[in-house]
Amino acid sequence: MKYVGTKKASEKWGISDRRVRVLCNQGRIEGAIRFGRNWSIPADAPKPVDAREGTGKMYTGLDVDFSQIDTLKQSIDRYRPFSQGLADSLHKKLIVEWTYNSNAIEGNTLTLSETRVVLEGITIGGKSVVEHLETINHRDAILFVEELISDRQPLSEWNIRNIHALILKGIDTMNAGTYRTENVLISGARHIPPKHHEIGDLMQKLIGEYHTEWEGLHPVVRATLLHGEFVKIHPFIDGNGRTSRLLLNFELIKHGYTPIIIKNEERARYYDVLDLAHTTMDYGPFIRLVSALVVESEKLWLSVLE
Repeated sequence: MKYVGTKKASEKWGISDRRVRVLCNQGRIEGAIRFGRNWSIPADAPKPVDAREGTGKMYTGLDVDFSQIDTLKQSIDRYRPFSQGLADSLHKKLIVEWTYNSNAIEGNTLTLSETRVVLEGITIGGKSVVEHLETINHRDAILFVEELISDRQPLSEWNIRNIHALILKGIDTMNAGTYRTENVLISGARHIPPKHHEIGDLMQKLIGEYHTEWEGLHPVVRATLLHGEFVKIHPFIDGNGRTSRLLLNFELIKHGYTPIIIKNEERARYYDVLDLAHTTMDYGPFIRLVSALVVESEKLWLSVLE
């Protein structure tokens, strides 16, 4: 692949070199690689949408009281840094339960105990290879998200596609990390995803909106909007749900909140509030669902810490 510097990219796109550098730092130029203070940009990278113009979206239901969540977070923060043993214990529990529930929502039939065993490297008789791969892949995707946070990497299309590539690794190589090239419908939902040829622009606008218009919102709101608006675009042929839940927790963990697990038994309610947000722009019920799960997660962590 041929790369160019920021000056060449600025001349090609008709924007300043400084603006190109800002976009690179925000993770909004796909495939851009940093070397010290300089950036190398794929020569065929598309010009980013100028998110400073705004999207004009009118979300409702964002005004939720997060005082309990923030108070619980402050209580947890007093125990940081956690001991290595406690951190490892919480992390292991999170990976097993998050992987089990996220995959179960999408139809994986492994039980919670079977998921734990597969993650330990044991094969379950009577279960498909795909179900085993979905389990291992989801664990690897969680670890990748945690690595992004640890390295302070910005959210970008590139990183979202890398997360998705891990989800479908060894299952659907052709579509792993690749935007869909056909139109789709979502079974049981009123919302109809956009046409496949619109995905590139919509994903650029989503990343731009995330870095600009959502900047002052509470992290729980940002996390919920990121999940909801990503799934609304439905950029991949498969794996959108698992990717969206990884993105939701990316945003929560990045801001120091405990990750949440949307449980398989809550699937019907989860789908209902998601579809409501997609069709009416009312994110209130979805934010309240996520908020309740954050409180539940925080109380669990505190019960172990205290």
